[in-house]
Amino acid sequence: MVEDIRITVPVAKVLAAFLADPTEHRYGLELMAEAELASGTLYPILNRLQKAGWVEAHWEDIDPVKAGRPARRYYQLTAEGVIRAQAAIASLPRVAPAPTKPARPALGGAGMNATGVAW
Repeated sequence: MVEDIRITVPVAKVLAAFLADPTEHRYGLELMAEAELASGTLYPILNRLQKAGWVEAHWEDIDPVKAGRPARRYYQLTAEGVIRAQAAIASLPRVAPAPTKPARPALGGAGMNATGVAW
């Protein structure tokens, strides 16, 4: 079952991280770093994406003793998730950069008027 997801800024960050390489299996710590999110934000998003059918997950098949670390849970966008994520990211409003202000002359220093004459 594929459901719609409310696209918040954190969700958009997670989707963008997945879309950097949609075929790659990603684990939580890696996604946290790329999306710049804390675990308390990331894992509920991953859970919602899984329930909506956008993401699938599986545990890494390793021996934790031999690997010297716990098994990782890997996440990947589903085929439908890739389509939905691309559409969601494309529909986000683009924010124009703030206009830059012209530099003001330093106090006490000589400035120039529009004709180039020092004042």
